Amino acid sequence: MTTVLLTLGRLPKALDLARGFHAAGARVLIAEPMQRHLTGASNTVAASFVTRPPATDHAGYIEDLLAIIEREKVDLVCPVSEESMHVGFLHGRLPTGTRLAAPPGETLVGLHSKLGFIETAKRIGAAIPDSARADTPEAAAIAGSGGHVVKPILSCGGRDIRIRDAGPLEAPSPADLVQRFVGGPHLSSFTLARGGRSLVTAIYQGTLMSGTVAVRFAQVQDPAIEAWIAHFIAATGYEGFLSFDFILDGDRPLAIECNPRVTSGIHFVEPAPLAHALLDPASLSPIPLRPERERQQFYAVLTEVQSRFWRRGGGRAARDLFATPDVSWSPADPLPFLTMTYTAWPIIQAARQTGLSFGEIATRDIDWNG
Repeated sequence: MTTVLLTLGRLPKALDLARGFHAAGARVLIAEPMQRHLTGASNTVAASFVTRPPATDHAGYIEDLLAIIEREKVDLVCPVSEESMHVGFLHGRLPTGTRLAAPPGETLVGLHSKLGFIETAKRIGAAIPDSARADTPEAAAIAGSGGHVVKPILSCGGRDIRIRDAGPLEAPSPADLVQRFVGGPHLSSFTLARGGRSLVTAIYQGTLMSGTVAVRFAQVQDPAIEAWIAHFIAATGYEGFLSFDFILDGDRPLAIECNPRVTSGIHFVEPAPLAHALLDPASLSPIPLRPERERQQFYAVLTEVQSRFWRRGGGRAARDLFATPDVSWSPADPLPFLTMTYTAWPIIQAARQTGLSFGEIATRDIDWNG
């Protein structure tokens, strides 16, 4: 039996991967800095192991993963979320016969960096908003010409984004990126790339937001975005999980960020065929999408519905709460959904104590901060 190690378990996208690999006949293990987590409650998981947190102990985290991989005779290591940038540095250190379902760390970090992604997009002629590092004359020109966005070059989850009107930059930092503001709709994508093309691409749009993070999302069809992604993959030769955030400038998609990892778009992909493709590195077969057009994270949506119930649109949000399929619920594997408050309690408690959002707390110990 093939043994797969997922390098995170706390997020619903890890649960999708675990269920897919289990359905494909694999033994599923989880490596996690947290003692308890969402996917650990799943009947598809054989065992979970605690690691040191990569954001504060990158070297220790890699050592912990290698120890698990060797002891458990892992065949495939599959990163899940922001920890992917750390996991990519397993390349060149894995035992013979163990594969990593991700590019090398240098490739991942280069695209995770908003500046690195912008430079790559410019090099291959992929459409993006005018962008430049904040301490450059180009950035000053962007800021002076109209509305603009200032954001950290290394960040995730929409943290510390500042939207400004035209004018001089305040204390421009080399750690920030300045980007022309585009006021169109925001869409996201998730792709598994291999052999110079997409095996599956899901394009989706947030229909209910918690801060800057979508907690309910709907599939959309956009051939222009699919063409943008196809061009990027063909021009860069990228292989692995690849996700983008787009702003529509009229009918023209402009990519504003790259996330070289799994995002919520995985919830629109059939889990077992995705797992089969990851288990077979030679497979070029297309992977189907799920039939559901809209999905949600029930408990996060419940929190939003409660906070906005008496506001405009609150009644519809409440009705949709019980009509939209949840990303974690499965009659064949009910415990992750039913025990979510318990398994996520350390994150909930830390969010209440610090005033930070659930999303910030859920990723602050696994982020790549350079």
